[in-house]
Amino acid sequence: MSEALAVTPLLDSIRANAEQADQQRTLADEVINGFKANPIMGFTASRNIGGGAATVARCADELAAVAACCTSSAWVLWNHLCTFHLFAGLLGPSNAEMLGRVVSAGEWVCFPAGASTGVRGVLDGDDWVLNGKAAFGSGARYAEYAGVSFVTDTEQGPLFALADLRQAGVRIDADWDAMSLRASATDTVYYENARVPAVNVVPFHYMYREVFRRPDYAVVDPRYREDWVALSDLWLGAMAVGLVQANLDDVLAGIRDRIAIAGVKVAQRPTVHVNLGLAQAKLNAARDTVRQACLETDQRIANEQTPDESDYLRQMSASMAALQLCDEALRLQVRVMGGNGLREGPAFERRYRDFQAMPLHINAHQDRVSEQFGRHLLGLPPENPF
Repeated sequence: MSEALAVTPLLDSIRANAEQADQQRTLADEVINGFKANPIMGFTASRNIGGGAATVARCADELAAVAACCTSSAWVLWNHLCTFHLFAGLLGPSNAEMLGRVVSAGEWVCFPAGASTGVRGVLDGDDWVLNGKAAFGSGARYAEYAGVSFVTDTEQGPLFALADLRQAGVRIDADWDAMSLRASATDTVYYENARVPAVNVVPFHYMYREVFRRPDYAVVDPRYREDWVALSDLWLGAMAVGLVQANLDDVLAGIRDRIAIAGVKVAQRPTVHVNLGLAQAKLNAARDTVRQACLETDQRIANEQTPDESDYLRQMSASMAALQLCDEALRLQVRVMGGNGLREGPAFERRYRDFQAMPLHINAHQDRVSEQFGRHLLGLPPENPF
């Protein structure tokens, strides 16, 4: 990294808040406000809507640095960056002015659309009126806007809009009660006669990545032809590397003077050397895998080259492989830590818990990605909408 990270001034605050955030299950206002006042918020926005148009590799570096300090903080920032990319692709040039206002104000976006989501819309004058719930809205309580896909009673397909979460018709239920990412606010959003301006509503395309690749589909910037799920996977892989590397660094620092049973120095045990060496080698491989796929993506964006399905699956499978390597590296660290690694409270335990959510995320889940990749290798058409 030759360029200083935008998040560097925030890292001390993020690190200092990590344990409290985990215990209280919410990020401090200082951390959230720090993000909103930082250029990082506009890194996935193109320059013609006031953004930084940062490279995919640069975003990966930023997120890895945050994840090394607090994974919940990295998780919600990651959600904002990758869902903004999707929203810009969906909303298109006709909504460029609105997107620009969000960017200039440093406002936060999220996308609650997980399992059990169901929202319906009814046209009322110049607005669509929304009712229903949207689940798994990581960062929802920190955000100003949520992307919402909804169905109607008409024959048209599902629609999409940005809903202002500050209006009276929105309720956020802080119901994320998981062992991992306790402060990620992966909450449920309830729409109760919430309104979105009809002028800003667009079709929500299934298999939208294929739609975005069509030359006749207008985009705010060519970068938005890249699929947001693939980018989210690359950045998830980078965050995993940042998290597991920070954990390994702490293990190395703490093990040098540790004494095991019968006065044996842990740092002199040959099996410790083997496990630590293998852990670092796997992390190096994971980092290189993600980095190369990021650089390939950036080259494509720079050349205004539209990706194809092979490019998309290359990104997805690179992340999947990196996450597996990180998982293996973390398990080797647990082996070295022994019983000390199972204690509740230290950063090691928090990081171990937080990592578990990464390979399980639906975007990067091994079962989903490997099945899609295998179908493609056999020349079979894709079946999943994302």
